[in-house]
Amino acid sequence: MADSGSERLLALLGDSGGGLEVVRRICELCVTELAVSGAGVSVMGGPLTEGSQVLLHATDEVGVKLEDLQLTVGEGPSVDAYNSGGPVIVPDLELEHRRWPVFAPGAAEFGVAAVCSLPLQVGAARFGVLNLHRTTSGPLTGQQLSGAFTLAEAATVALLADVEAPGSTRLLGQGDVHNAVHQATGVLTVQLGVSVRDALLRIRAHAYAHQLTLNEVGRRIVGHELHLQTEE
Repeated sequence: MADSGSERLLALLGDSGGGLEVVRRICELCVTELAVSGAGVSVMGGPLTEGSQVLLHATDEVGVKLEDLQLTVGEGPSVDAYNSGGPVIVPDLELEHRRWPVFAPGAAEFGVAAVCSLPLQVGAARFGVLNLHRTTSGPLTGQQLSGAFTLAEAATVALLADVEAPGSTRLLGQGDVHNAVHQATGVLTVQLGVSVRDALLRIRAHAYAHQLTLNEVGRRIVGHELHLQTEE
């Protein structure tokens, strides 16, 4: 049976509609009810090296930057949560530089001091991750953590419903802030005759080396401003 806090969150979620709207509402409730600074939901269909991550929604620009950083360097809480199938709760990022030597200092530059990532899954089937971040260090309270799990379950239900939705309304066709990256990956697989995995690795390496966002590199490739075969 759900506790009173969980019941309250579900009541606040109410009938938020379907698709991307319910994902947005879940993220908003994380911020307003769980005392976190930002929240986001990513769909992940496999390892990041296969370019399978889609950021459906983030409540702030920092959340977008965090997901971009993780996709660029291939490490971080959402990566670990998805790969392990368990929650990754870090109340103080300053203590995690050995665990995430690139992500931890990078996140600190964005003003992030604590993170929490919860896998969205049913049994062995894993769909994505709910990501939370805070600008101050310290653990979530028991009630806040319980609320995070409740909202993660609600997000999982939304993704399960999405499987049955018509193709034109499915979540995977909405809200992807990394759309340019996916387009550029397709361009490189044709231009260079490489796999999707290798194409994404080249994009990630260029973004990291030149301190650019993945989307910026993607836009330059799609716009024929950047030709990695002559630079990488």
